[in-house]
Amino acid sequence: MDIRDLLMTDLMIMDLKATTKNEVIDEMVHNLFVKGIIDDEELYKKDILKREAESSTGMGEGIAIPHAHDTAVKKPAVMFARSVNGVDYQSMDGQPAHLFFMIAAPEGGDNTHLQALAALSQVLMNPDVVNALKAADTPQKVQDIFAKAVAQKEAENKAQEEREKAAANKPADDSRPYIVAVTACPNGIAHTYMAEENLKKQADKMGVDIKVETNGSEGIKHRLTADEIKRAKGVIVAADKKVEMARFDGKNLVNKPVTDAIKDPEKLINEVLEDKAPVFHASANDATEESDSTGSVWGDIYKQLMNGISHMLPFVIGGGILMAVSFIVEQYMGGAKSPAFIFLNNAGNMAFAFMVPVLAAYIAEAIGDRPALMPGFVGGFMATVYSGSFGGAYTANVMADAKSAAGFLGGIAAGFIAGYLMVGLKKLCAHLPKSVEGMKPMLIYPVLGLLFIALIMYFIINPIFSTINIWITNFLNHLGTGNLVVLTLVLAGMMAIDMGGPFNKAAYVFASGAFANDPKSVVAATLMAAVMVGGMIPPFATAIATAFFPNKFPEQERRAGISNWVLGFSFITEGAIPFATADPGRVIPSCVLGSAIGGALVGLWHVSVPAPHGGFWVTPLATNPLGYIAAVAIGSIIAGVVLGFWKKEHKG
Repeated sequence: MDIRDLLMTDLMIMDLKATTKNEVIDEMVHNLFVKGIIDDEELYKKDILKREAESSTGMGEGIAIPHAHDTAVKKPAVMFARSVNGVDYQSMDGQPAHLFFMIAAPEGGDNTHLQALAALSQVLMNPDVVNALKAADTPQKVQDIFAKAVAQKEAENKAQEEREKAAANKPADDSRPYIVAVTACPNGIAHTYMAEENLKKQADKMGVDIKVETNGSEGIKHRLTADEIKRAKGVIVAADKKVEMARFDGKNLVNKPVTDAIKDPEKLINEVLEDKAPVFHASANDATEESDSTGSVWGDIYKQLMNGISHMLPFVIGGGILMAVSFIVEQYMGGAKSPAFIFLNNAGNMAFAFMVPVLAAYIAEAIGDRPALMPGFVGGFMATVYSGSFGGAYTANVMADAKSAAGFLGGIAAGFIAGYLMVGLKKLCAHLPKSVEGMKPMLIYPVLGLLFIALIMYFIINPIFSTINIWITNFLNHLGTGNLVVLTLVLAGMMAIDMGGPFNKAAYVFASGAFANDPKSVVAATLMAAVMVGGMIPPFATAIATAFFPNKFPEQERRAGISNWVLGFSFITEGAIPFATADPGRVIPSCVLGSAIGGALVGLWHVSVPAPHGGFWVTPLATNPLGYIAAVAIGSIIAGVVLGFWKKEHKG
């Protein structure tokens, strides 16, 4: 794809009106929306701001490259904008930004446009190009400058690849030092390639041969080989996301954020050349594989749990909805012997059978990396099987035993135990002779990991958590209407507290855990209905408030309110986040009130939905469809009206 196909002249803004960073983003995002590049202005802006929260895209030298990679983008594009006076964009060098490139990359876009975006990012590191752009006064001149610069850069890259091949084949005692590096950023669009470019340029100035592996949106490029790593004097990892680290075991390694390679590549290279970089030990220091750790114990636990839940959700949603559809087929289309019912129900059950093992496995993997995956799977599977049947024949319907097994809670425990068990094994094996290093991942970790998790699950976790699980199930199934109303009120209200954060996730996990333990439980289905109602109300409430109280909201929020009708219908609570961020003191209490009322009505009217996701799309599955719709409508109207009257009139 030619860069001119991305850097379109009709998108360019040659004189930005914005005077602040937020105004720059608003003006550029709105222009992309008006020109039809994106179809959801609020979603795209949300992802732009999310990327800015990770680290500023103000690259220094007067350049900023805000970018996002999401479903709002209909076709790839790069929008150029120029500010004559400059804007404080919180750039790396503290200087105002004059040139802005907003990169819009579609979710699942092909490698062609990603390669073009990578080339664009590299070109911007050329000061001659930057100076020419500052002097350009028409969109056509901007496009011509880039077309010429990209063609020149492609030729340079080809020559560089030839030099890298030659450097890799030089004798080990060659007088010119050789180092290797990896660059990676969360989106893999701009920073990854800018870091690569700066490392290469600086290495060339210092008389150093370097090969840089990029972990970008188009995948891993210039992958480092074992021979190249072995030959290198040291390694530079400039990354803000997880990269493969075990291969660098025993090498002197500098591990820094990707922005360090952009700002000061000379410092990173010198750390390797001057032997200041510490020796990396993969078996004892796996935590360095994840550079975005929160540093907080509870933050890490939350992240590990969410890793398991995010991998589990497709099994819950797919399996749960197919099972729910099978119940409708059973009731209206031939009963339990109907081929359609048998097929759908079995498919749903099979997905559910994997749910807890997958949850446990990926909690474990987040803690102990790949070696913990297998013990986590086995521990999670054992949590779904009654301990008394362990060693007997495998039952095809695992979930039939789940009510008397450790279940969902036992699976969570299995994941954490397997993960930290593997961390402990790695530390115990850290001082084994180098001659047995290869035996660790292939023999020691799998055998001991499996043995220990099996012993712990069989003798400790399953007996304890099966008792807890039975107690919780009995408690829920024997709730009176009053207690059920209180529980559904609390769960639905929690969904609106942080709209996708820890409170929201805790409520959803509780309800989906109860549903997973007993998919046929009416109470569990009622809890699922409550969290869905609670999650749909915030976007609906903001949509109602912006529709009926338009003078209380700026134009951008009024446009977002329109899209929230669709997001609310689909149980996407996050649509209300921009409103809550702008005015948390009014938006959050209003939404919590509406969600809590909607949840209480679910319990009062005994509304149940035997599906763990779907919003209004799964209304036909509800036992009381009118009650389900009414609970959402009443809660949304109350929240929207309260918010509308509470908000102050917008000025400006």
